[in-house]
Amino acid sequence: MKHRIVVLGAGYAGAGAAGRLARRLHPDDTEITLVNADPDFVERIRLHQLATGQELRPRPLREVFAGTGVTVRRARVAALDVANHTVELADGAGEIGYDTLVYALGSTAAVHGVPGVAEHAHHVAGRQAALRLRERLQALAAGGAVLVVGGGLTAIEAATEIAEARPDLDVAIAAREGVGDWLGEKARRHLAAVLARLDVTVHAHTDVARVDEAGVVTGDGGRIAAPVVVWAAGFAVHPIAAASALRVADTGQIVVDATMRSVSHPEVYAVGDAALAEGAGGRPLRMSCASGIPTAWLAADAIAARLTGRRVPERTIGYTIQCISLGRRDGIVQFVTPDDVAKPSAVTGRAAARIKELICAGAAWSTAHPTAMLPTRRRRVTAAVGAPAR
Repeated sequence: MKHRIVVLGAGYAGAGAAGRLARRLHPDDTEITLVNADPDFVERIRLHQLATGQELRPRPLREVFAGTGVTVRRARVAALDVANHTVELADGAGEIGYDTLVYALGSTAAVHGVPGVAEHAHHVAGRQAALRLRERLQALAAGGAVLVVGGGLTAIEAATEIAEARPDLDVAIAAREGVGDWLGEKARRHLAAVLARLDVTVHAHTDVARVDEAGVVTGDGGRIAAPVVVWAAGFAVHPIAAASALRVADTGQIVVDATMRSVSHPEVYAVGDAALAEGAGGRPLRMSCASGIPTAWLAADAIAARLTGRRVPERTIGYTIQCISLGRRDGIVQFVTPDDVAKPSAVTGRAAARIKELICAGAAWSTAHPTAMLPTRRRRVTAAVGAPAR
């Protein structure tokens, strides 16, 4: 019988893992199934563009994986039974058995227990959410106010994209600490100048205690009026892993070893935002496309090595840059240490925007051509990753 590999989620990490596995393993010995709720690959790092009315190229997963040997199944995951090696699908779609599981269900916007976020705030952590924000922004008349909550990459990109696309709106950003305060001095200066040029009001050191239909109430009892609130205060993983017997961290992420393998269930691998993985310097990898793709490749290579009886690769994932788009014509490329600490050097302006665009396009291209990044080296299966369930 063929070794059954099931990949849950077809974002940058899941799609990357499935394609790399298809390139590494011989189809006579393995069957690879990719399960995803959306029929298309979604360029998550461009969802702030989608929210402001820009169109993204559709990439149907069945077309992406045509001819690769990967079977695409459109379905939502309801639960995992790691004892019996099965995945329960939602809406009565049945279940799927696996011998090796790659968990790549990603993340969504983190609410942090703040009242009113789910009912009244928008976010750009998923395609449907970005489209809902797009509809709301299109309905917002000139002079309307938009408040983006958060001070990180997603918040900065959302605020600047909205401000550039709709200069007739009053755009503000509120952050518990500073906005982009982890950046180097050069990058911070440039960010401040761009926010000023785009007339984005900055509410630094502002805690949001509640969201309602008219805006937000701050931690000190103040109010920031805005009929549209965009919540970009971090990410949270889906609760499916935590509801299973898998060992997870307080964040709900699956705890993995240096090969992205679950420390509690060796037949399960976790990649991307769903994994609590150690990077350079012993620091956890941040939730990002920059982590998702290399963790997917590492997991796929480890699975293929174990199945084919070859040496399991050993490498530590580190970073070199952080890229931030500030609208379509400006940006920041912040150079960082392998453990993600900002260096003094940075590229800013149009050059940075071009670099960011090349990186986004390259990530999408590699995902849309899942078996094009490696020479053909399909190996025959000679061993088992875990104890197969039949």
